[in-house]
Amino acid sequence: MAKTLNIPMTELSKPDLIRKIQLAEGNFDCYGSASNSDCDQLDCAWRGDCLSESVAASGQAQ
Repeated sequence: MAKTLNIPMTELSKPDLIRKIQLAEGNFDCYGSASNSDCDQLDCAWRGDCLSESVAASGQAQ
C-alpha cells in the first residue's frame, strides 16, 4: 500500500507507516490510538490490528 501511495518506508515504525497511509487515503491518522477498544472507524482496513495494538499499548502504560 505504501508503495502505491508513494510513501517512503525507510525508518518508520509500523504504526507511523500505517498513519501515513491513513492520511494519504484521506482518513484519520488514528492507528493505535483507540482507548478502551472504542473505535468508530468501522470500515478501516487496519481496525482489527489497530484495536489489538491499542490494547497492548494501554497494558504497557500501566
